[in-house]
Amino acid sequence: MALKAITLGAIALGLGAVLTNGMAALRADRITAAFPPVGEFVSVTGGRVHYVQAGQGPDVILLHGAGGNLRDFTFSLMDHLTDRYRVTAFDRPGMGYTDRVPGIATGAFATEGDSPAAQVAMLREAAGALGITAPIVVGHSFGGIVALAWATTGLDRDDPTNASAVVSYAGVAMPWPGSLGSYYMVNGSTLGGVVIPLISAFVPKSKVDHVVTTTFAPQAPPAGYIAHLGGELALRPGAFRANVRQVNTLRPFVVDMAQLYPQITIPIEIIHGTADTVVPIHVHAAELVKIAPTANLVRLDGIGHQPHHSRQPEAIAAIDRAAARAGLR
Repeated sequence: MALKAITLGAIALGLGAVLTNGMAALRADRITAAFPPVGEFVSVTGGRVHYVQAGQGPDVILLHGAGGNLRDFTFSLMDHLTDRYRVTAFDRPGMGYTDRVPGIATGAFATEGDSPAAQVAMLREAAGALGITAPIVVGHSFGGIVALAWATTGLDRDDPTNASAVVSYAGVAMPWPGSLGSYYMVNGSTLGGVVIPLISAFVPKSKVDHVVTTTFAPQAPPAGYIAHLGGELALRPGAFRANVRQVNTLRPFVVDMAQLYPQITIPIEIIHGTADTVVPIHVHAAELVKIAPTANLVRLDGIGHQPHHSRQPEAIAAIDRAAARAGLR
C-alpha cells in the first residue's frame, strides 16, 4: 500500500512537471511572437548574435544589463547617437535572441554561467564579422562589467576590435559584500531546474512590469518604455536560466578582473546615480575610480539605476567625452 502511494505520488509529480514545462514552453512561444527580433543576426563560433546597427562614424557598442535585451537602447538612446556614430546594440549571450556562449552547459539543472570574458569573446567575434573597429564599448549594469572585460581582454592583444574607450552606466565593476539574496542563489542553483519552469509558466506580466519599474526608482520609466522593452523575453526558460546563472556566478570573475583595472590605459567614463540601490555607487563606481587611473566618474544626485533614461543628456555626454578623450572626435 505504501509502495503504491509512493508510485502514485511520483507519477503525479512527473505529470505536474510535464504540464508545467509544457505551459512554460507555450508561454515562451507567445512571448517570442509578441516581441520578435528587431535586428539582424551574425554567425559566430557555436551560434548567432542578434544585433541592431545604425548610423555612421566611430563605432559605439551598447551592452544591456541583467535580464534585459537590446530593446533597452532602441527605445530612445540610439536615435540620439546615430548622427555621429555607427551604433551597434547587441543582445548579450543567452539574452534576447543571442545564443549562449558555446560550450556552456544549458540543461535545466546546470549552474554554469557565461562569464564576462566568455561573453566578450563571442561578441568580439561578432564585432569583427561586422567590421567594427576600435569601438567605444558602453555597458549598463551587468553590461558594465562586460564592457570592462572588453577592455581587460584587450590588454595583451593587438586586435582591431579592442575598445578605444569604455562607458559605464551604473555598471557593475567591483566585488560586493555579502550575497545576492535567495532569488539568484536558488534559481542559479540546481534547484532552479524545478523552480524556473514554474516562474516562467505562472508569473504574471504585472510582476515583470513591476520589477522593471523598480529598477528606475526613485524615478519612473519613460512613457512607452515597458511596452517597448519586452521584459517578458527574460521569462522564457532559456533566457531565465542564462540570466540567473550569469549573475549567480559573477563575483569570482569580478574579483579577478579588479586586479587588472590599474593596467587599463583607455578612457573610462562613468555615470552613476547616488540613489542606485541595485548597483550601489559606493560599492562599484566610487571604488573603481580609486584604482583605475583613466576613470572619470560623474555622480548623479538622486538618480536610480537607469541613468541612461532618467538623465539621458548626461549619458550621451559621457559617450562624447569618451570619444574626445580617445581622439575619435
